[in-house]
Amino acid sequence: MSRRRWPAAVCALVTAAAATAVATPAQAANPIITSIYTADPAPLVVGNTMYIYAGRDEAAAGGTNFVMREWHVLSSTDAATWTDQGAKANIATFGWAGADAWAGEVEPRNGKYYWYTSINGNGAGWMNIGVAVGDSPLGPFTDAKGGPLISDSTANSSGLNIDPTVFVDDDGQAYMYWGGYWGPRAVRLASNMIDTVGSVVTPTGLTNYWEAPWMFKRNGLYYMMYAANDTGGCVTNSNYACQRYATATNPMGPWTHRGIVLGQVSSTTNHAGIVEFNGQWYIVYHNANAPGGGNFRRSVAVDRLYFNADGTIQQVVQTTTGPPPNPGGGGGSGTNLGPSATASTSYVSAWENLSAINNGGTPANSQDRSNLAYGNWPQQGTQWIEYQWPTAQSINKSSVYWFDDNQGIDLPASCALQYWNGSQYVAVTGQSTCGVAGNVENVITFNTVNTTRLRLQITSRSGYSTGVLEWKAFQS
Repeated sequence: MSRRRWPAAVCALVTAAAATAVATPAQAANPIITSIYTADPAPLVVGNTMYIYAGRDEAAAGGTNFVMREWHVLSSTDAATWTDQGAKANIATFGWAGADAWAGEVEPRNGKYYWYTSINGNGAGWMNIGVAVGDSPLGPFTDAKGGPLISDSTANSSGLNIDPTVFVDDDGQAYMYWGGYWGPRAVRLASNMIDTVGSVVTPTGLTNYWEAPWMFKRNGLYYMMYAANDTGGCVTNSNYACQRYATATNPMGPWTHRGIVLGQVSSTTNHAGIVEFNGQWYIVYHNANAPGGGNFRRSVAVDRLYFNADGTIQQVVQTTTGPPPNPGGGGGSGTNLGPSATASTSYVSAWENLSAINNGGTPANSQDRSNLAYGNWPQQGTQWIEYQWPTAQSINKSSVYWFDDNQGIDLPASCALQYWNGSQYVAVTGQSTCGVAGNVENVITFNTVNTTRLRLQITSRSGYSTGVLEWKAFQS
């Protein structure tokens, strides 16, 4: 989430604008899109699609300032072949702003998609953080607040309020990190995702932090990746940057520095995000490698990322070919074992139908009842659905399509998978995020288990019950 250059320069807009190519698939290669210049990528996985939210660089050849007026969405179902879905937000999305469509990130919550952006307001000060909202990963997006979420007037704000990264933990608490000019900041977000809760704090342990934080969680450990520009093993020239990372056992830190994820790239700025997709981890970043590219004409690249057994991250190998195709097979690879299982549940409403979860239906959206629906109204809290097979099955992937009747049944707060180990239910290991997005197939990957029973635990939002339209379990 970065796109500023060094403290001596304040970016001014120029007037040149390039034509936008929309919805044109690009062959697998790095950079992934060359019809326009894109920068500051933020990945998001929804169902069987990876989205990348990126600003558009429009500086003329030889330009020496950032010219950024809109944000694009790139999409792929295999992490190798990408389509530019076009500009889905721009400066005009925010009536209080006037320039600089810098780094942003989208976070799903309660069936909505919140796009946190770095943008220059028309008032006093320079960069602010705004938030737009849409009903799908592709929008349309509108201003959710009518003014900045973070500005220079925010107590203890950063020296440069840019590069928001937002993370919703398993308990539903949301956090936002941001900041440039060596000034990381963090704050809790309200459940509405557009207000802060409590004081802005200065996190500790982010060694040599410069800008561009990216937060995620894996196996119960919190990770923070960020741009650094030190010459202590990071770069040889402080006009460039690498990506360092730290870990913590608490989402607000303190953080412990672990090393370098991504070395110096061909552009002076270095901005990246990390995401798991179809069982493989990826890093998205930008460089200056596209034809005619440069420090103000950057392009997004994607490469695979690997973890060591102890949870540390291997330094990324940058490629010009990009990753090989990794299709999800419509939510999971292998055979869907759901239809061959006997389903059971902790509770089903008398007017709903448990058979909906494995009857092979393909929902049109989360309100679709055409293939029946499972719901547990009026129960609240944690409920479960379960598959049982007469013999042990080898399973490493699952997917769930949630039911939301816009009444007493809503999207869940969280979910988790368990399997029967012969004597009790235990959590599957290596479990990816159990998604709770509406209108999509939420894919969950995990280490292979051999079991006769698989259980999906579902925890409701306060005041609501939960439901499922289709639940799949895939043979490894």
